Order: sequence, then C-alpha cells, then structure tokens
Amino acid sequence: MIEPVILGNLVSFAVTCLVIELTPGPNMGYLAVLSATTGRRAGFAAVAGVALGLLIVGVAAALGLAAVLSASPLLYEALRWGGILYLLYLAWDGWRESSAPLDTAPRLRSTDAKYFTRGLVTNLLNPKAALFYVAILPGFVEATQPVVVQTVLLSLVFVAIATAIHVGVVTLAGTADKFMKDDRNRRVVGRALSLLLAGIAIWFAWSTRA
Repeated sequence: MIEPVILGNLVSFAVTCLVIELTPGPNMGYLAVLSATTGRRAGFAAVAGVALGLLIVGVAAALGLAAVLSASPLLYEALRWGGILYLLYLAWDGWRESSAPLDTAPRLRSTDAKYFTRGLVTNLLNPKAALFYVAILPGFVEATQPVVVQTVLLSLVFVAIATAIHVGVVTLAGTADKFMKDDRNRRVVGRALSLLLAGIAIWFAWSTRA
C-alpha cells in the first residue's frame, strides 16, 4: 500500500514532470523532425528508444551513478559534448534525408532499429536527463521510506509522462504525411526542421554549460 505522503509526492512530481516535458528540448525537436520527414513509424520507434534511455538513466540514478556524473566535471563535459555533437549529426542527417527525392528516400532509411537506437543514444548522452534525477527527483523522495524504491517509482512516472508527450509530438508531426509527399514541400520543411534541431543543439550547449 502506498503511503499518503508518498502518493502526494507522486502527484506533485507528475505535475512537475509534465511542465518540464512540455518545454521544447532535444527529444521533442528530434522527434518532430523525424516524424515529419520520415513518418510516424520511425517516430514511434525513436520514442521507444527515448523511453528506454530515460529509464536506464533513472535506474542509474537509483544506484547513485548520476551523483557520480554530477561530481565529475570531466565526465559531465565529455557526456555533454557527446550529446551536442550527436544532435548536430541528427540535424545533418535529417537535412540529407529531406533533400532526397521521395522515390529514392527509402534507400537512405534503415530499419526501425536505427531510429530506436538514435532515440536511446540521444538520452544516454544527455547529461541534463541525469541531472534531472540528481537535482529535481530527490526533492520528492520521503526520507522515512525506502529511497531506492521511491526513486525507481518516480523514474517510472517520469518516463510514462515523457513518453505520452513524445507520442503526442510524433502523432501531430506525422499528420504532415500527405503534405510531405511533395518533394519540394518535404525538402523545405525538412531543412527548416533540421535547422531548428541544430539550433536546439546550440541552445543545449549553452544551457548545460557548467
């Protein structure tokens, strides 16, 4: 049975997660680009990878690994720059795929595993996700109750909310499918979204600097 105090913390934490996840960031930008230019199927595959990445980081936080990242400037910077460069690569790849004619575009696409892996790696290389578990999540943990259990439970709540929002982003972006069947429209929108993702990478570099 969940204690009333813990239940209250869960509700407060869920609201906090909702506000944070509704703020545009790397995941939202990448999923929008991918879904608009490649389709919902690829977007949903990436969402699954993002969810797994967030869950892995949550479990790592429960084991204390996120605190190690927070205490190591060198490790933090390595992870941060890895994430920035990966986002820039995804922006370039989105630009490249959107520039290919629709009838030849499938040759540039791979299986769903490709997009699943990209969603996963994007979050494993995101120090901001790890710091979320260090800086925000502990404030909702009740010290008189098992800490690890609460951390895992809160992590599951965060992943569930983030996944629901990401599914919504993919669904909305995927409605552009008919519009994107025109090569010119696909190229213009794809390039614009890729530039936006590159901008998000630059913003990410600025906002996560030590």
